[in-house]
Parts: sequence; C-alpha cells; structure tokens
Amino acid sequence: MSLRLNLTLKYAGLLSGVVILLSIVVYSMVSVVMTNRMDANLETAANQIVSGLRVDEAGGLVLDPAVVQVSSTIHYQVWSEDQEILLSSQNAQGLEAALDSTSLGVTGPVFKESDLQEEPFRVLTVPLTVGGQAYGWLQVGCSLAELRHTQWLLRVVFGGTAIFAIIVSGLIGWVITRQALEPLATVSQVARQIMITDDLSLRIPVTPGRTDEIGELVLSFNQTLVRLERLFNAQRRFLADVSHELRTPLTVIKGNIGLMRMLREVDDESMASIESEVDRLTRLVGDLLLMAQAETGRMPLMLEQVEIDELVFEVFEQLKVLSAGAHDIQGENIEPAMVTGDRDRLKQVLLNLGSNAIKYTSPGEQILLNQSVSGNWVQIDVIDHGLGIEEEELSHIFERFYRGDKSRSRAQKDVGFGLGLPIAYWIVRNHGGRIDVASEVGRGTVFTVWLPISQAEIPTRPIHTAPPLV
Repeated sequence: MSLRLNLTLKYAGLLSGVVILLSIVVYSMVSVVMTNRMDANLETAANQIVSGLRVDEAGGLVLDPAVVQVSSTIHYQVWSEDQEILLSSQNAQGLEAALDSTSLGVTGPVFKESDLQEEPFRVLTVPLTVGGQAYGWLQVGCSLAELRHTQWLLRVVFGGTAIFAIIVSGLIGWVITRQALEPLATVSQVARQIMITDDLSLRIPVTPGRTDEIGELVLSFNQTLVRLERLFNAQRRFLADVSHELRTPLTVIKGNIGLMRMLREVDDESMASIESEVDRLTRLVGDLLLMAQAETGRMPLMLEQVEIDELVFEVFEQLKVLSAGAHDIQGENIEPAMVTGDRDRLKQVLLNLGSNAIKYTSPGEQILLNQSVSGNWVQIDVIDHGLGIEEEELSHIFERFYRGDKSRSRAQKDVGFGLGLPIAYWIVRNHGGRIDVASEVGRGTVFTVWLPISQAEIPTRPIHTAPPLV
C-alpha cells in the first residue's frame, strides 16, 4: 500500500469516526430527551386520573370526568385486583387486552414498552390503594410511533452524513496528501536518477517560502548532495593526483633498475634517484595513513609538557636548511611558553606551514616566525610574502584532498599531495586549538596557530588577530 493511500484512508477513517461518534451521541441524547418527556406526560396524566378516581358506596371505582382532562393521545385502563377492566379511555375501549399485561401485579410505578396491535407503546403502570387496601392498577400509555419515526429519520440523516463524510474526506485527503507528498516523490525520483546516472549535481526543486518538515527535508537532502558531490569530486581529484604522483616515482625506479641491468653494475646516481623516489612514496603513504587516523578520531597523541619556544627555534633552524639560503628566514618575538601536547605532531604542523611558505615564496623574500603568549593562548604566526591564496580558495584549503588548481600550484615543481594542511588542521584541533589564515594575492599569506596553554581547561577561542602583511 502506498503512503498516499495509507494516509488518505487514515484521514478518512479518523474523520468518519468522529462523525459516527458525534451521530451516536446526538441520537442517544435525542432519544433520551424524547423518552423522558413522554414519561413526564404519562406521569402527569396518571396523577390526574388518580385524583379523579372515587370509591362508590358499593366499593367500586368511579372516575370524575370533570377532573380528568388528558390528551387524546393518552390511553388509560383501570384494572381490578381480579385483573378485570373497570374503566378505560374512549380511545382504549377497542382493546381487549391490557396495555401491559406483564406489569399487572406490580407494587410500585413501572415504565415499560409493549406492542399493541403491532404498534409500540410506552406504558406506565401504577398500583391503586385506598387506606392501605389495594383496589387494582392504573395503566397509562402513549404510542411510540412518533419517537420511532424521529429515530429513523436521525439514523437516515446521520448514516447519510457519515457516508458523505467518508467520501468527501477521502477525496480531500487524496488531494491534500498528493500535494504534501509531491516533494517526497520528487526526492525519490531524483534519488533514482542519481543511482542510474551517478550524477550528484542533480538537485530537488525547492518551493519558495516552504518552511515545514518536508521543506526542511528537501533542503537537508540538497545540502547532503552538495557535500557528497564535493567529497566525491575531491576524492576523484585526489585519486588522479595520487595516480600521477605514483606514476612518476615508479617510472623513475623502473627506469633506473632497467638501466642498471643493462650496465650490469650498480650506478650510484641511479641508486640515489631510486632512494629519493622511495622516500617520496613513503611520505605519501605516511600522509595517507595519518589522514585516515585523523578522520576516524584515532590520531595518536603523546601528550607532555612542551617548551613551545624551543620547538619554534628548532623549526626555524630546519626551515633555514630547507631553504638552502634562498630565503630570508627570520624569527621574531619568540617568548618562553609551555603547552601540553605532542611535540612531534606540533613540530610537524609548523614544518608543514613553513615548508609551504618556502615553496610559494620567491627566492630572496622574507619569511617570519613569531611566537607570543596572549592570555591563556600561545600564538604562532608563519608569515610569507609569496604568491598568496585566492579568496575563493581560502575556505577550502583545510579540506581533505584539496589542491588549488591555479598557477599557485601549477607553477611549483613539488607541491605535495594536498594532505599537509588538512593534517595540520586535525593536529591543532585535537590539541584544543585552531588555525587561522589571512592572505592577499601577490602580497603573501599569514597562518596563525593558536594553542591552549593547559589541556585541562581549554579557554574560550581567541579572536583572530593575525598580523598585517607589510
């Protein structure tokens, strides 16, 4: 059964149930009110008749016509102790039997229903006593034909209303559920198209101004598709880059091995080339493993007290070696400070940022390392005056597998695998800190690493105050 039909049947059933319940209540109330009114009329008539009854000299019962003025619709009979009829109304004289023969002999007033000549009657039976002596019974009755006719009309009206409500509610429910579930049908259609075509660029049309749950579902679905498309595109780009990175060292290794086989001797230059390419492959595998650990939250961190100023000095010296004198690397405002963290991982972050600065900075330009203490935070700035980063790329540089496609990356011979900054981001975040970046194309880039002094009480995130480019 489809969801639309299921909801329509439930909607029609609920509305029909309410109509039927309301009909039963109204039907019962009308029946009770009319029955009570009829009983009251019978009691009034019985009281008038009893007040007009007299005992004659012979001990029989007589009725004073001047006292008794009952409606012509009222039938009454007076029965003796021997169950012989003594008196009766004019409209009951044609009846040979009692209005309610089963109630003759009762000791108190009793209301019952009986059939007389195939016509239903409501009968009140009252025992007659004078001075404690029983003289017989008075039976007062009224036809129930009007009540039965009214009840029949109510059943017809309420039955027709219920059927009409079922039909109308079903039609209305079918139309309403079609409009309400139309976006879900579109979601299902788009999902099938994506499954068939593998095209994650497809989106569900959004109805303007729709803020209900289905509208939120459509927006969430589209946002999920955007993230999946971005992730798959990044993975495709990453696989293409990794394939390219693997092809080059493997080709070099294979060529050098082939050359040594031809020469039948070990060539030092070929061995050095092979060793360099193996180191490159090792770095790639290591980065991939570390990124996988970061993504799954299992990045190993050996926390200890780290003299961050000493660590910055070590990075400063290693960057001078990496630069080989091609850049003016300076360390300024390095203040003594201690942080709790993994020394090797923090060093990896700073080396990664520093090596990026060397790659994208022209020879002779200055690269600065600043380290200061700001409240409960240690601030480390890596400032270069290189190519800079395009504004639209700044929001993506810490994404997994992201590598810029502009001249910033194409102009470099060795631009890495696009994993360095994401790894640095995960390391800093797992230390309770963050990385900020500010850049201007043609003027340079500033990366700012914030680290909390204490891991036990990580303070509120600092406001970004990266130093300006000069």
